[in-house]
Amino acid sequence: MGRKKKWIPGLSFSWKRATGISSAKSKLSRQLGVPLSKSGRQRKVGKAMGCCVPVVFIFAGGCFAIFGIARSVSSLAA
Repeated sequence: MGRKKKWIPGLSFSWKRATGISSAKSKLSRQLGVPLSKSGRQRKVGKAMGCCVPVVFIFAGGCFAIFGIARSVSSLAA
């Protein structure tokens, strides 16, 4: 059987919070605009990629349309 806890349930101590590391990291992260945690960075990149995907499809469709029109015009002129 495990060790019995002698302190108050729900009360814990964090040395990072006590020394101010947590608040310094969060302030720096807000100033830089880049999350310092791995999951936060992945979430930010995923959100950016989600916005870029429709733009890429629209751009590709426009390029194919322009090249298709140019090809048909060149075949008519020849």
